[in-house]
Amino acid sequence: MRGKVALYPGTFDPITNGHIDLVERASKLFDRVIVAVAAGVHKAPFLTLDQRYELVKESLEELDTVDVVKFDGLLVDVFKEQKVDVVIRGLRAVSDFEYELMIALMNRKLNPDFETVFLMPSEQFIYLHSSLVKEIYRLGGEISCLVPECVVRRLKEWDIK
Repeated sequence: MRGKVALYPGTFDPITNGHIDLVERASKLFDRVIVAVAAGVHKAPFLTLDQRYELVKESLEELDTVDVVKFDGLLVDVFKEQKVDVVIRGLRAVSDFEYELMIALMNRKLNPDFETVFLMPSEQFIYLHSSLVKEIYRLGGEISCLVPECVVRRLKEWDIK
């Protein structure tokens, strides 16, 4: 018996403590969680796909029931390929819900088996967004309270500005 499997997709550019919170919470609800790092070329990523994948893997290595994959293409295709039961999406505000609902309904139109579960982050992460982290980092601000330690270390190692 394989148990219930959830897919948590995103660009994770970079992964934040809010993302980690959602993965940890999803791993309590599902037998297995697959974190799918999207190429996200439409978003002009700050980090390469390989860098983001590496950071996500390193950030989640302590969670035994979590796997990390990369993907480029439609989410419905990854949903089918990975044989998952649901997709997890985080909702911070009403504006997130409107956008995520539209995406969930479109994905269900493309695949009637596509199910989405919305999770709210813990209160301390409601404001946290990767784009804010990138802006703070680019302007020389301290991000160690917003992201896993490996993100701060790797950004310095990779000399990313």
